[in-house]
Amino acid sequence: MIRRGLVVHRVPIGNGVLVGPVLMRSFRRGSTTGAPPGRCHGPGRHALRPRDHQGRRDRPRPVRRCRRGAVDAAAGAASHAAMPSRSSDAIVVGGGLVGAAIASGLSERGLDTVLLDEGDIAYRASRGNFGLVWVQSKGLGAPWYQRWTRRSAAEWPALAAALAARTGLDVALAQPGGVHLCLSEEEFDERARRMAQMRAEAGNHGFEFRMIRAPELRDMLPGLGPAVIGASFTPYDGHASPLALLQALHRAFTAAGGEYVPAAAVTGGRAAPGDFRVETAAGAFAAPRLVLAAGLGNAELAPLFGLSAPVRPQRGQILVTERARAVLPLPSTTIRQTGEGTIMLGDSMEEVGFDTGQSPPVMAGIARRAVLSFPWIAELNVVRAWSALRVMAPDGLPIYDQSERFPGAFTANCHSGVTLAAAHARLLAPMIAEGALDPVLAPFSAKRFDVPRAA
Repeated sequence: MIRRGLVVHRVPIGNGVLVGPVLMRSFRRGSTTGAPPGRCHGPGRHALRPRDHQGRRDRPRPVRRCRRGAVDAAAGAASHAAMPSRSSDAIVVGGGLVGAAIASGLSERGLDTVLLDEGDIAYRASRGNFGLVWVQSKGLGAPWYQRWTRRSAAEWPALAAALAARTGLDVALAQPGGVHLCLSEEEFDERARRMAQMRAEAGNHGFEFRMIRAPELRDMLPGLGPAVIGASFTPYDGHASPLALLQALHRAFTAAGGEYVPAAAVTGGRAAPGDFRVETAAGAFAAPRLVLAAGLGNAELAPLFGLSAPVRPQRGQILVTERARAVLPLPSTTIRQTGEGTIMLGDSMEEVGFDTGQSPPVMAGIARRAVLSFPWIAELNVVRAWSALRVMAPDGLPIYDQSERFPGAFTANCHSGVTLAAAHARLLAPMIAEGALDPVLAPFSAKRFDVPRAA
């Protein structure tokens, strides 16, 4: 429900100068208006435990080891023992962008696939996504991540075309390249250093970029502010509509014969090699393949199936302006114009646990940098704002694994559900269908967190 009225924020710029006002409608959590400020839109990510009436998570259910190498989530298992199960070729747990992309890819390859989705109470990173298909900031110090991201960006046009053909939906993909704006010489020099390091780490794979000074950049981005010193540019970058992508993946999945099961919170599970049973509020399901793509819920689900997913939430906040004529031909790391004409402003990286609230000081900081970059943004009303929780591993990289104890069980975690959607649907899903991850994904295993630290 929308609270009536407008909250007016004046954005401080420079030495106490006020630019604005910035007008922002205030939303209660769970708003059903506009883009995704709350937890009420579409299919989303799965989490293991239900919340009580105050929104708190129940305590973890005890786990006991069972005979013949199986694992049983004991609490509630007895009550489900006689429950008939729906058998399929694959079960995917988690209906957000990661799970939907993998499920769509499996279904497209002829596997009878069931997609289990917790429902509207799930933390829903997918609907809070900024929408970048982004390469230039990914993989510093981890060239394998840079290569994986590049492969996904290269697969994106084929994914968008296939989704349009199968569903009639336009996911608003544009890949004109992208920029990271620098507001000081220090920022520019540091950005140049990072980009040069990424090029060196790319080796024979190459990494194309340019550092562009303000005079040339103003020809590329009309209305650029005098505070902008320059930017980095790569030709690989772009953006798309996260909500259209999520809808298209779900439609493509069901059109190919997949079964989407909502309100399917996991209540228990059994695992043996190539033999998995998942018990949910919506029934029991069995398959020789199981994919855990439940975002933050994977932290608790993974151990039930011989896997590990040490992920944590990281909050990001986004502002969205009213519609404007098409003025931004390129997306930047924190500013992009959607196909509908709205301007999206981000982002933040806040370690606040599972708090999905909003912070006016953080929002003011986002708006301030946007106005320094493009002063004309101050004339636009901010009509929506929301926060969402990223799914972060300790090192910020994705996690992909197959269980050694229970082959056939896989996990997939990342905070780049849009960027990596093409890789998940067109590269990862075929690996899962074949029953083995390609060695190129070995550096993404959660085993990397088991290495003892040097004394």
